Parts: sequence; structure tokens; C-alpha cells
Amino acid sequence: MWRLGRLHRGRSCRPQSPNPFNPRTTLRFELPDAAYVRLTIHDVRGRLVRTLAVAAFPRGAHGIDWNGIDERGADVASGTYFALIEANARREVMSLTLVK
Repeated sequence: MWRLGRLHRGRSCRPQSPNPFNPRTTLRFELPDAAYVRLTIHDVRGRLVRTLAVAAFPRGAHGIDWNGIDERGADVASGTYFALIEANARREVMSLTLVK
């Protein structure tokens, strides 16, 4: 789980579950205050694969599912992907592995 906010320093993310995943995983994060959140998935070359959230979220714990589908609606290949979350002027990255 990501814990994001002005009171947290350093890397504060924990492994998502399941990881490796097939066919879906839930990306969990916690906000100490309401925040505008952007959550995206990228491949190992840094290319955008999928935008999962661009919205305001209230304080508290949240989870967003990713089903291994890209922006075009196609299944992505097995491999390593990176979830990038931006909130409260912070950026955190977590590695995810899709195994088919």
C-alpha cells in the first residue's frame, strides 16, 4: 500500500497483492488528506500503457483495479510494468509483474 502525504518521507509503498498477478491486481493507496490523484501504468521503456485514475479522492484508503488492459482495450503481454501514483506533490513508483 502506498501511504502518501506531507507526513511521510522516503519510499512508503509496499508490495501490491497479488504480485505477480493474473489476470488482475488491486493498487492500494492511503491519503492522509483529500488529494487529486493520478495513477498510471508504464512499460519497462517508460511508455504509458494505461491511465487508471485522474481524479480527486477523499482522505483514507483506496484501491484501484488493473486488469492487464492497455489504453486501446488490448491485453498487454506478460512482463514487468510500473505503477506511478502522483498525489500531494509526491510521486511513487511500484513494480508489477503480469504472468499469463
